Amino acid sequence: MNTKEAKGEWNEIKGKLKQKFAILTDNDLMLVEGKKEELLGRLETKLGKTKEQLHEIITGL
Repeated sequence: MNTKEAKGEWNEIKGKLKQKFAILTDNDLMLVEGKKEELLGRLETKLGKTKEQLHEIITGL
């Protein structure tokens, strides 16, 4: 998968997460290369979910 495909896939996931959790904003879902753990930490805090729960949610979209 190239960078363009990965970015497109993330945009699709981001949209689905925003539909599922209306509390999330674009800033909450900003994925900066190399900052995946930071993103998961923000989501853990905002949604009150564990990293494992977040992985299940994201892979289930």
